[in-house]
Amino acid sequence: MQAQINVLLEPIIETRGLSKSFKNFHAVSDLSFTINHGDIYGFLGQNGAGKSTTMRMLLGLIFPDSGSIFINGQEFNNSQRHLLSKIGAIIERPDMYGYLSGWDNLKMFATLSDSSIKADRLHEVLEIVGLKGREKDKVKAYSQGMKQRLGIAIALVHKPDLLILDEPTNGLDPQGIAEMRSLILSLSRDHGKTILISSHLLYEIEQIATSMIIIHKGKKVVEGKVNELLNPDETYVEVDINPDSTIGAKIAGSQWQAYLSSVQPATLVFKMNPHHTPELNRWLVANGIDVIEIKSKHSLETYFLSLTDDTVITNRAI
Repeated sequence: MQAQINVLLEPIIETRGLSKSFKNFHAVSDLSFTINHGDIYGFLGQNGAGKSTTMRMLLGLIFPDSGSIFINGQEFNNSQRHLLSKIGAIIERPDMYGYLSGWDNLKMFATLSDSSIKADRLHEVLEIVGLKGREKDKVKAYSQGMKQRLGIAIALVHKPDLLILDEPTNGLDPQGIAEMRSLILSLSRDHGKTILISSHLLYEIEQIATSMIIIHKGKKVVEGKVNELLNPDETYVEVDINPDSTIGAKIAGSQWQAYLSSVQPATLVFKMNPHHTPELNRWLVANGIDVIEIKSKHSLETYFLSLTDDTVITNRAI
């Protein structure tokens, strides 16, 4: 029993000191991170940061020059490829045959994955991704969002514990992005999947991720729980007002002085928990200050840019 408990506590993915170079280009350098069971794990970095290289190493498509990958506590290498049976992935856009139906594509890839997969499982994953009723249509008639969801169905068909999704909302319209967001949340909440998701749409990661890593030039900058990294008390609340030359004097000595970060005749910036915004607004209006707009400035995008700006991170310990 104790051994079983220890296995359950193992991270689903752990990397230790991964490094990979292509000739003189260091794509990934000494990269270590941990993905726990049940995480929706955001993998963030600018283009060329090393995200795709890392995901390809996790899938055994390329191998690191140095470092180790552990899957469910077992070290992954070329002789341990059976460990990949618990991983499903979409790297870049899913490649499918447009002249075949969604069903035929799914059936073909399922057979390649495991010839014992039955039709009931195909129907089940089509239901999960919202393509039930459209499976007989040719894939060339699918929207980009439908193709992405079919790709996820293919990745799900062998019942993996971990899904690796590379830019799953890339090229989607706002409705498609919202549908993909709902699908990812459902896969985590209703189907118990652990999900590694890379994306350049930081707002989407902010809404769905439980943990995240930010890498820059192949190196880890920060990793942790999203709700801990995005501390609400560190939010910048920007208030646009009608110009008021007396605003500084009005705030001086008030309860808001301690939160004031900068003051200009037409703009105030406070560093505080945004839950205090309604109270701040009432105080400003009561003191004769005309409020035009109040907006929160601490988002994942703000945080990401602050960490991947070379002038900011040059001396950051990583």
